[in-house]
Amino acid sequence: MKRSDKVEIWAQTGEVLRQIVNGEKSGTWNQKLEDVAIRAAIQNPWFTRPQLQISFEGISKMLEYESLKNWTNSYPEISEKSFRVGVIMAGNIPMAGFHDLLAVNMSGNHLVAKMSVDDKLLIPFILEILFSIAPELKNEFETVDRLNDIEAIIATGSNNTGRYFEHYFGKYPHIFRKNRNSAAILTGNENEFDLILLGKDIFTYFGLGCRNVSKIFIPKGYVLDEFFLSQQIYSEVMQHNKYMNNFDYHQALYLLNRQPFLTNNFLILTENESLASPVSVVHYEYYDDTKKLDVRIKSLEQELQCVVSKQGKISFGQAQFPAVTDYADNIDTMAFLTTLKN
Repeated sequence: MKRSDKVEIWAQTGEVLRQIVNGEKSGTWNQKLEDVAIRAAIQNPWFTRPQLQISFEGISKMLEYESLKNWTNSYPEISEKSFRVGVIMAGNIPMAGFHDLLAVNMSGNHLVAKMSVDDKLLIPFILEILFSIAPELKNEFETVDRLNDIEAIIATGSNNTGRYFEHYFGKYPHIFRKNRNSAAILTGNENEFDLILLGKDIFTYFGLGCRNVSKIFIPKGYVLDEFFLSQQIYSEVMQHNKYMNNFDYHQALYLLNRQPFLTNNFLILTENESLASPVSVVHYEYYDDTKKLDVRIKSLEQELQCVVSKQGKISFGQAQFPAVTDYADNIDTMAFLTTLKN
């Protein structure tokens, strides 16, 4: 199938998905979504209905026709042999492996997917929509429990699983992704709405994604009262048992260790140079010179997924809505997939 045809089919899939999620689609699709959402939440309690709504909306936006056309036009179309590309998908946030799936299919290769045990229902739901529009695409997708018969691989995991990937799959052309975190930069010129949007980057998916803000750089002398006040809009996380278990545990730990921290009873801020922070905790670090801050950010390039700020490339509130042209770890997946050779 020509890539231009796939662009149209995937765009139709995105539109149908948007209609289903917004309750505009009649028939059995609405009930199917409800069933999938209930089962997904049982399988993974972090996947609440509001979080699934955000994820589905992000994917439907990614699948808009013009975005897909402009994205794919930047890469050569495979005219010879397609490759069996294994994709090991993460399960920390809903449908974390969707962009890889889309890239493999758009590049003209054959997907061999190993889905996370924490997320086995959501992507098949999107594929069901796709196949209802274009049944002939079914033979381009395959899900497996073990990756054996592959010719290239894309794998997403932690620093620990990265060593496993290298050992078992290093002989294939590959992209291996490890731990990454995201940061925010405050200047003191932000208004309340900016800070509310920053909260979206912190609390979406309960902070479990690599694009969630886990660290904030703040100017020396910055008072955090306004920040905490703006975050009250996200107090519904207090109703989530697993999130609050994390909060209670880390608060008790900081108290036990007499480690200074600030809290509003559902989010903990503590001064710490580390980018990575646990669920319910955000680290902060002071800066007094923007040029030095630029150097500091540059030094963290291999650990950062993205940086949000008021004037930067990624605005507050947009961290969890990457465009189809945004690649995890800044590794161009489509360039990799369209240049595979025997």
